[in-house]
Amino acid sequence: MEIIFVLIFISLFLALGFLLAFLWSLKNGQYEDGDTPAMRMLFDKKPKQKEGT
Repeated sequence: MEIIFVLIFISLFLALGFLLAFLWSLKNGQYEDGDTPAMRMLFDKKPKQKEGT
């Protein structure tokens, strides 16, 4: 029966850690621009080919 309490404590600790990591990423602007990375691949310049290869 004690293992249930240990597992619950560990799962709550992990959930709190993931919540704190998510809030930290929100605070640092990780999710501010969701459209540009998807559009960037459409307008990416092709790399220049080296001459003689």
